[in-house]
Amino acid sequence: MRSTILIALLLAAAAAPARADPDIAKGETAFKKCMACHAVGPDAKVKVGPPLNGIVGAKWAHLEGYAYSADIKDGAAAGKVWDEATLDTYLTNPKTLAPKGKMAFAGIKSEDERRDLIAFLAQFNTDGSKK
Repeated sequence: MRSTILIALLLAAAAAPARADPDIAKGETAFKKCMACHAVGPDAKVKVGPPLNGIVGAKWAHLEGYAYSADIKDGAAAGKVWDEATLDTYLTNPKTLAPKGKMAFAGIKSEDERRDLIAFLAQFNTDGSKK
């Protein structure tokens, strides 16, 4: 009986549709967690962290004059790019990709929230205008 219930629960969980499309409005809400240190948009300036305009697809340490951590500079030297998968890993736990990095952020555990946040960031060009 227990195994039947367990199998039924596993099948129901597997059949539940995952949310496929990111929600940019929810991503904008998620960005509020980032706003103490980062900015986006046409008037974005350096805060504690660099502005995140054009971050999706950008090379690591791409902003001239910003004092990136050694981990991020090393990633840049290795040719790393902030693609969606890398951003997802970083947003889950920044210390995974940059163990000695300056970013003091615990990460975002929700996969949907990370996907929404990345979609929100992806709409900004390097000059802060929206695509």
